[in-house]
Amino acid sequence: MNRATLSLIRWLAPLALVLLGGCASMPHDTTPGDAPEYHAVQPPEPVPQAQNNGSIYQASHSHGLFTDPKAARVGDILTVVLAESTDAQKSSSTSTSKDSDLDLGNLEAFGGEATRSGRPLFGVSNNSSRGFDGGGDSSQSNQLEGEITVTVAEVLPNGNLVIQGEKWLGINQGEEYVRLRGIVRPQDVNADNTVLSGQVADARISYGGSGFIADSNTPGWITRFFNSPLWPF
Repeated sequence: MNRATLSLIRWLAPLALVLLGGCASMPHDTTPGDAPEYHAVQPPEPVPQAQNNGSIYQASHSHGLFTDPKAARVGDILTVVLAESTDAQKSSSTSTSKDSDLDLGNLEAFGGEATRSGRPLFGVSNNSSRGFDGGGDSSQSNQLEGEITVTVAEVLPNGNLVIQGEKWLGINQGEEYVRLRGIVRPQDVNADNTVLSGQVADARISYGGSGFIADSNTPGWITRFFNSPLWPF
């Protein structure tokens, strides 16, 4: 193995390690059930009381006869009506300028100017100017409509409901999903057991897809590496 080949191997080895590190940091494909924070929550198993004095009415399995069938306990289901729409615009403009002049006369001594061959020795004159102009515009618009049915994961001490869930749709050669997690007030739940997404506090709503179509719209790992902070040039 000659010296040129050894030099090439020494140059390519660190680059290969960086590329492998960049590949390891790339996100994996999203699949159903890979996010535990969106899993459906099962209701707790009711524990019967030690003494049951009634043959029909059981306290551990009680249901109100005149209450609305709304989600109120862990494991209950709730439908969230997605009506998300955002439209944001931002523009900025900056302009600065600065001018400076400096003029110092020649040094005078013994009744005359200090010169050499008729030219001043210490006279200083300077003019400078600086300017900057900058501007930027940004706009973004998003819209998401539909419905997703989730489960109650936790009932907070104040009665609010922590809800979570995901919805997957298989379309042609790919899958699309909607994931939601947040906090809902029981009084915001409608009589048909639905609530608007705008009434979900601390909401985390994700919409995306996986499969052939989603992969076609995603840059390859080499392109993502050269666009990442790992590539300094």
